[in-house]
Amino acid sequence: MPTTCKLYSTVSSTEGRRYAGGQLQRKLYRKAKAEPAFRFYALYDKICREDILCHAYELVRANAGAPGVDGVSFGQIEERGLEAWLTGLREELVSKTYRPDAVRRVAIPKSGGGERLLGIPTIRDRVVEAAAKLVLEPIFEADFEDNAYGYRPARGAVDAVKEVHRHICRGYTDVVDADLSKYLDDDSYYTSCVEV
Repeated sequence: MPTTCKLYSTVSSTEGRRYAGGQLQRKLYRKAKAEPAFRFYALYDKICREDILCHAYELVRANAGAPGVDGVSFGQIEERGLEAWLTGLREELVSKTYRPDAVRRVAIPKSGGGERLLGIPTIRDRVVEAAAKLVLEPIFEADFEDNAYGYRPARGAVDAVKEVHRHICRGYTDVVDADLSKYLDDDSYYTSCVEV
């Protein structure tokens, strides 16, 4: 069963929908970059756009993943009708009756022993999260420094290592490695926040 949306009378192809959403992202990025003090107040309607929700579904679908607490899979959504499902989700968002579902918790074993709790949202919630990300990411991306690599589009750990290598080749010899793993889990962090 195809996973592309056919919600748009003005846009007939997946590429066209991606371009329409990409056009919005480019406009938001350019505005945020050109005017760093500008505040975006009306973004909710952008998250509710059909092209954004369709593209968000396609991104979530490409990432696959297990069903959430509702047990609904991608196959079930597509079997029942993707367009109707997206239309229903959009109506909930527009009428502001959308409420996220609980997150399914699964314990997965860690390589060094112990377990890590994994939260699995429903596909519905993942699509809304992806739509919000599509709208918000270009605004925040405009504020990031060029030397930031974590959790950014088209950047990652390999890019950071390559940049460190370039600096070493230029004669820089000091490297600072900071690992904030479990930093926020520490009770002393919460105590210091309360004190502030």
